[in-house]
Amino acid sequence: MPSLKKIICLANSWKLNERCIAGIDLDTEKWIRPVCDSLYPEDGRIPKSTRLIGGREPDLLDILEIPLADTGNDFGFESENFSVLPGQWKCLDKAQTKNLLKYCSNLTHILHNSWKYVNPSYLQSLPFDLRCTLQLVQVVGFSVERKTKSKGNTEWRGTIRSANGHNLEGAKITDPVFVKKLDAGYQPPNNCLVTVSLSMPWAYKNWEGEIPCWKLIAGVIEI
Repeated sequence: MPSLKKIICLANSWKLNERCIAGIDLDTEKWIRPVCDSLYPEDGRIPKSTRLIGGREPDLLDILEIPLADTGNDFGFESENFSVLPGQWKCLDKAQTKNLLKYCSNLTHILHNSWKYVNPSYLQSLPFDLRCTLQLVQVVGFSVERKTKSKGNTEWRGTIRSANGHNLEGAKITDPVFVKKLDAGYQPPNNCLVTVSLSMPWAYKNWEGEIPCWKLIAGVIEI
């Protein structure tokens, strides 16, 4: 029988042409990232046929019940992954924003360092349970910038300042709902909760050195 885990959805972000879903396990209060590692062994992205609930995308703050294995492919550096098992995803309830503050991180940095990225080799040097690739940040400053890429398409980048004084500058925003609001002229509030996630290893053309995992703004929740 599959293990049905209940998580508060704190990220439903773009991952190539599919999505990355992640949240806090209500029983353990630890992060869980469901991964379809049997279908996508290279990155575990979640296809629409698996993640939709009653024909809709999981929303941030949904309390999801998902059939998951007890382990999952860590892709060499992630500690939060659990393999998706056959079975229907359900939305049981909605979490209250005020109850999320206890999950905000008080770590020294936003995901391990003050840079925009983390090298996989650094994560691999840590004990498995300290290889954090997801973090909920209480934000007290938030600015955004729209960038035009070389092929003419655009993307949004965000700079956040955490409540304990740490900055993340120019991180790509991969929360589709939030991006749609930004496209319509929305200005983000300074006070909100932000899920920061690490990408799979990727490098720009002519990048020198180890291929890094980039920090992404994967979910934005207004307080």
